[in-house]
Amino acid sequence: MPYSSINSTSTSSTQLTKKITINSLHKLKSAQEKFVVISLYDAHMAAMAERCGVEVVLIGDSLGMTVLGYDSTIPVTMEQMIYHVEAVARGNKKSLIMGDLPFMTYATTDDALRNSARIMQAGAQMVKLEGGAWLAETVKQLSERGIPVCAHLGLTPQSVNKFGGFRVQGRDEISAEKIRQDAKILTEAGADLLLLECVPSLLAKQITDSISIPTIGIGAGRDTDSQILVINDILGLTEQPPKFSKNFLLEANDIPGAMQKYVADVKAGMFPGDENIFV
Repeated sequence: MPYSSINSTSTSSTQLTKKITINSLHKLKSAQEKFVVISLYDAHMAAMAERCGVEVVLIGDSLGMTVLGYDSTIPVTMEQMIYHVEAVARGNKKSLIMGDLPFMTYATTDDALRNSARIMQAGAQMVKLEGGAWLAETVKQLSERGIPVCAHLGLTPQSVNKFGGFRVQGRDEISAEKIRQDAKILTEAGADLLLLECVPSLLAKQITDSISIPTIGIGAGRDTDSQILVINDILGLTEQPPKFSKNFLLEANDIPGAMQKYVADVKAGMFPGDENIFV
């Protein structure tokens, strides 16, 4: 039986009623309540996310592959990110809006400060950076200047050429310990959120239990404080979908119904399922 949908004029029972802030997310972690993140790129989908109760929207540099036709995130520019952040910000006033800093736009602290200012002025309320302990000083500087930061560990797509492909990270104890240490260092430096991508579920649980900030998982098991999927995966638009994704449109009447089903399943702990988890 398809999941009942909402339309553009109806009010969902999960519709956001107030602006989501970092404090909102920390309270949800403390209460052990899951929150929901979606990566999307336009005003219409952003407005739908607000109506469906999505607490955080990420304008990811994944737009390079999902929107622009690139084979990786590396060609994405600041100008492209700003264009899409502005669009999402026009469509959504209550979710926390997070924007990726693209490849090599935060190689130095000065670069990070300058480009974070640009993306915040475009409408983001938080920036996301890929990388480990080497980013600690940058995170500290951004935090001290009032720029919230989501750190990103595990599979970091901007490093795909270094990794030799899109591979699960942290499967051996040496690499797992490095990710644990990086998470601790970045938390202490002032990161407000931590995204864990394509790591074993046990490692993600260990990190989630050991740090004070909320964690966001994608291919990181069900024990993170929240889950994120790209809208294209939620709607079954990816030709070769990754293991961690799910086509929610198969269980819904329409696109709003698919998004609402994703939200409901994350909050109920039903997604990800065993088939979506790396061990």
